[in-house]
This record gives sequence, structure tokens and C-alpha cells, in this order.
Amino acid sequence: MRAPLLAALVLVPALVHAQDTTLVQGSIYRRPFIAAIGRTAVGGYLEANVAWSRTEGINEGPSFEVRRFNIFLFSSAGRRLRFTSELEFEHGTEEIALETALLDFMVTPSLVIRGGVLLPPIGAFNVNHDGPRYEFVDRPFVSTEIIPATLSEVGFGVHGRLAPRGLSVSYDLYLTNGLGEGVILNPAGRTHLPSGKGESLFAEDENGSPAVSGRIGLRSSRLGEIGLSHYRGVYNRWRVEGQRIDEPRWLSLTALDVETTVGPVTLRGETALAALDIAPELREVLADRQWGAYLDAVMPVIHPRIRGLESPVVLLGLRIERVDFNLGRFASTGQPRRDDVAAATLGLSFRPVAGTVFRANYRLASSRDLLGNPAERTAAILFGLATYF
Repeated sequence: MRAPLLAALVLVPALVHAQDTTLVQGSIYRRPFIAAIGRTAVGGYLEANVAWSRTEGINEGPSFEVRRFNIFLFSSAGRRLRFTSELEFEHGTEEIALETALLDFMVTPSLVIRGGVLLPPIGAFNVNHDGPRYEFVDRPFVSTEIIPATLSEVGFGVHGRLAPRGLSVSYDLYLTNGLGEGVILNPAGRTHLPSGKGESLFAEDENGSPAVSGRIGLRSSRLGEIGLSHYRGVYNRWRVEGQRIDEPRWLSLTALDVETTVGPVTLRGETALAALDIAPELREVLADRQWGAYLDAVMPVIHPRIRGLESPVVLLGLRIERVDFNLGRFASTGQPRRDDVAAATLGLSFRPVAGTVFRANYRLASSRDLLGNPAERTAAILFGLATYF
């Protein structure tokens, strides 16, 4: 499925017509509660769902979950100053995390200085991930398992917008603490970038080598938006108290994202490639390259007339996705490494208002282990709701 997904992500913008003009970069300020405020405002969103799945005939039974309850705080701290923060309660109260807490100082629209707990712009989803914006209950595999969304890091940098004729161009550039050794030393038993996140990284950099991240996005009213991003940093402790104990081990993430419309169909997708410097003695079991992609296609199918609602809509959606956790071949045998997942999800959603969605999904997934044993197939039915408040 790799070639069709890549082709779709790269070629779709050439087919489009009229588009939304809002850049991905401004996603953290494109939330309903900010629209009519004084100096300070509070808002947030809720996600809840029920899931029923069957893997190779084994039925897990229904499971109910309040997946996320997020609280936003925004303040116009002064002229040219904006503060925003997000506190996330995930899986009930199993995990409580400060997702963002940042201050923007606008020198000009083309130069804004940002500092605090921020979202590195790796692809579009890490920045633009609020549940009420999507028609699918689960987040894309590539955006959570290859790109470790939601990734929050402490750092600073600059961003801005330019407006050459017929285009809106955004850029972001940040220095942050970066991911840690959990990337390879984790319970998953594989290279797993999300395991490199940790609360300790909010306090200090584990190796004294900041990560660099950046994104360039281009949007036009006719073509939609396409973005190219990159993230690079050292993930291992290569020196302790000034003493060198190992070689610096680098990881990098490169992502391409696109959002556009073709007639009534909205297309949104992302592809990412992760590359790591792995110690030679570990390369036979740990991946030094990982890849993934997803593509969502959503279109309105019914505009029902419901008393008391201005413009409710029923939408039909399809998501196709694939991730490969271990690209390449075994050095000892020459056989290809597998450890991959492919899935397709059909979705039906109802939006009584723009910021609230009721979702029903049916997902089929197929996964193979590292040795390429027969694929394990999973079917899942998911119902959920998400709403801003």
C-alpha cells in the first residue's frame, strides 16, 4: 500500500478547486472559545467512545472510555502578546499532562517569537490534533506511532506568515529538549519514538543536545495546503557530568502533509519517515528506519433539517493507513523485516454544529510480526463523541 498512499499525498493538490484559507500553523488559536473574549478565556474539549473488537476470532467485548478531557486557557497578555495553554486528562485520570503553555510575541506577522511548552511542527497532526476536528474515533497510526503525537517539548523559536501573490506561506523553527533513551529502551521491545517522551524532559535536556524542528507550509485558495517538516535530535545519554560515555546517536523525522478538497470531498493526509543511528550490536533487532502514511477522505452526504439547528450535516469518511516499524532486511539472513500494520476505516458522522461530532467507525486492520508470520486480523466497531466547550 506504500506507493498508492505516497502518490495520493503528493499528487492530490493538482486536482483541486476552492479551499479553506486557514493555515495549519494557526491551529492552536482556531478554537471556538477564543472567538468572543475579553482579556482571558477558558475552553476545552471532550472525547468519549465505546469500542468492540475481535482479533482472529477472540472477542474483547465492549469497552467504554472517556479518552480525553482537555482544558484550554488563553489570554491576550498585552499588545502583541498571546498566551495559550492546554491541560490534558487522558483515559480518565490515568495520565495528566501539560500539553502546551506558551507565549507568543509578535514583532510582525512574519516574525513571531515563541517560548514555553510547545508542539514541534512534525507534520500537521501534531499541531492540529483536536478530536472535534476529525470524523474518526482513533488517531492515525503514523501520527501516533511514527510521529509521537501528541509531542510536547520545552523550547523556543520563531514562526511567521508571508503572503506572496496568490499564496500564504508559513514557517516554524524551534529548539527543544528532544526525545530521550526510551526511543530504544522501552517495554515495546522495538524502536518506538513515543516511548522517548517523558516528564523529565520538561525539566532538563537529558544529553545537553537540543533537537531542531521546522516546517514550511504553502496554502492557496485553489490548492489547499501542503507542508514539509523535519525534526532532528540526539536521543541517548552520550556524556555524564562532562565525561563522554558513548557516541551521540541521532534520530530524524521527515514528514509531508496535505489538506485539500476535490469537489465535495475533503482530503487530509500525512506521511513520515523516521531514521535513527542505532548501535551496531543492536541493528539486528531494533529498527533504524520506520515509515508510515494515512489518507482521510470525507464528504457530506445529508443536510437534514432539524428544528433548532442551523446547519447540521451527516458525513461519510474513509481512512486508509499503513505503518512499517522496521524497514529493511536482516543482515544475518537477508530476509525482509516485517513488523507492520495496515488498516482501512469506514466512518459515518453527524455534526449538529461545527464543533461537535458523533462518530461511528468500522475498522479492519492486519498486522504482521518482525519475522513475517501470518498476519493477525482485527475488526473493530467504534462509537464516539467529541465536542468543544
